[in-house]
Formats: sequence, C-alpha cells, structure tokens
Amino acid sequence: MGRRPHPKSQQGQKSAFPRLYGRHAVFAALDNPERALRKLIVTHASAQTIVIPPGLTVQYGDDHDLGRLVPTDAPHQGFVLEVEPLESPWLGDLLADAVADNDKRPLMVLDQVTDPHNVGAIMRSALAFGARALVTQDRHSPQENGALARAASGALEALPWCRVVNLARALDEIGEAGFWRIGLDGSAEADLESALGDTRPALVMGAEGEGLRALTIERCDQMARLPISAAMESLNVSNAAAIALYAAARRG
Repeated sequence: MGRRPHPKSQQGQKSAFPRLYGRHAVFAALDNPERALRKLIVTHASAQTIVIPPGLTVQYGDDHDLGRLVPTDAPHQGFVLEVEPLESPWLGDLLADAVADNDKRPLMVLDQVTDPHNVGAIMRSALAFGARALVTQDRHSPQENGALARAASGALEALPWCRVVNLARALDEIGEAGFWRIGLDGSAEADLESALGDTRPALVMGAEGEGLRALTIERCDQMARLPISAAMESLNVSNAAAIALYAAARRG
C-alpha cells in the first residue's frame, strides 16, 4: 500500500520526533510492528514492568527527568518513548479495499477538529466500533503527539489514519467510491438512524462551535442530527462521534 509520512511534531523539550508517554500508549507502540522506535526513556522501577525490544536505545531517569520531556503535568507513568511518525495510508487504497471487501464499516471524516484530546478520543471510539479509518486534513488537524496517543488509548497504533491535503477533494473521491457521506449537524431534519439506512457511510463531523464548513457541506449526500434533548444544545465532538459510530455499528 502506498504511504507517506506524517509531518513531525514537537512537545515537551524540543524534539524532531513525537514522544509518546504513559503506559498504554507506550506499550501499544512497542507492540506495533509498523512503528519505528528511536529511544525509550524509563525509570528504573518502570523498566521492571516492560519487555524492552532488542536493539532499542534505553535511557534511565527519575520522574522529574521524564517530566521534563513531556508537556507540563503530563502523566508519563514512568514511560516516554521517542518514535518515528506513523505513515499515512493513501485514501485511494483505503477506498479500493472497502469496495473490494464489500465493507460497510464507516469512515470517520473530521473537518478542522484540531484538539488532540478530541481526535485521540474519536480514534478510540472509531476502533471500538469497527470504523474503517479516520480521514483528516493535514493543515487543520493535530499532528501525532503524546497527548493524542494517550487519549487514543492504543488506537493510534491500530486505526488507519489518512491525512489528505484537500478535504473537499477527498470527499469527492469518497463519494465516487460509493460511500454515503453524512454530515452531522444539530439543525438537520433527518435523524442519523434514518440517514444511515443500509449505506456504506462516511460520517463527517466538524469542530465544536464552528461546525462543518460550507464547502464540506456541499460534498455531503445528506445532513443528519443526533437525537439529543432540546435541553442541551450540543455535545462535545468526541462524544457525538462515539454516538454516531455506535449507531453505524448497531445496524448489523
């Protein structure tokens, strides 16, 4: 499958490579055969609880030493792992595989959702409910980093994350592949369950407050809403995504 590298990110002390932290994110990366590992930084106590891959460079420090490598107050739990960014699958390959498999699992498409905690939480839900992949735009989404990996709780290593240059063009390609592009909006007339039907859905969600951009809405086949109470205007985007993904999964 053709792939291209993610842009590199920085966090904590300056680094040209992502630093993952926390037990779950680090263990998931170590178990991912597609993840290129650069350096593991651990405390002597945490090192006793991990199987270190042969050949991986290991440095030891105390909690304060590790804390200087990650964002302030980040819960590193004695584990920091410097890695190469994962490669992004090509959208065309993902779509071709879905069509070949007659796969009706949803794509999750995010339009300018920039908070890494939200994107990580959406990844976690997408993997939990069997989504095919996550699609975002390079310039308007977070880079791979420790905060996103921790929120994803291992999903970053398992869920295909396709980053495209032009989201409108990507949505055109998604539609041409036979996906029913459903834009989520609280003011839509149709509810999500009826919009899903027996389709191969692409669930398209925008940032909180701003919602979907006009150009994105133009590419959607249908707009739909979640059945939330009028007492609450909206949900956090990661919560809304989890509900939408559950609705898509329960059809089978």
